[in-house]
Amino acid sequence: MCNFNKHNEDTKALMHLLIQKCAEAVGGANFLLGLHEAIKEKKPNALISSACKVDSKELNIRWNKIVFKDKFDVLEETVRSHKSTENPDFNLLQNDSQKKKKKILNMVKTLAPIEFIVTVKNSEDFGGFNFKIFETIEDDYVKVNPIFAAMFFCSTEYMKKALRYEIYDLDITKDL
Repeated sequence: MCNFNKHNEDTKALMHLLIQKCAEAVGGANFLLGLHEAIKEKKPNALISSACKVDSKELNIRWNKIVFKDKFDVLEETVRSHKSTENPDFNLLQNDSQKKKKKILNMVKTLAPIEFIVTVKNSEDFGGFNFKIFETIEDDYVKVNPIFAAMFFCSTEYMKKALRYEIYDLDITKDL
């Protein structure tokens, strides 16, 4: 998930488009990377900040609900266990232990309503963007939003690689 080089070409292209769209919505890649670094600087983790916000020089990100440490620990353990996976569509509920599965489901129900809003501080020219923690929540399938994972769990190097990635059209006719 957080190793850009291990992704297949389709996943790399998708991540590039998602991160690029976010960067354009806030005034550019440098602004987005600045916010990402500000998130990474918060210790132990920005998500469990009682202020429910992180500010960088140009941007801020706010969310509507405090994430308590017990729920964060379950989320972090689950995401980190899939961090090196090459499959971006991994299922958080894919777990052998029923006890762990129940903990994950409880965490998903608690954190699902949280919405993150990224805004530009001194400009009305850019609308910003918003996202949730989970992209898909179904009975036996829960998928983490790739924007959330990139912003809160992946490295700045991952973000840079996603922004720099060039999409090539691979549908080239062999008869030329």
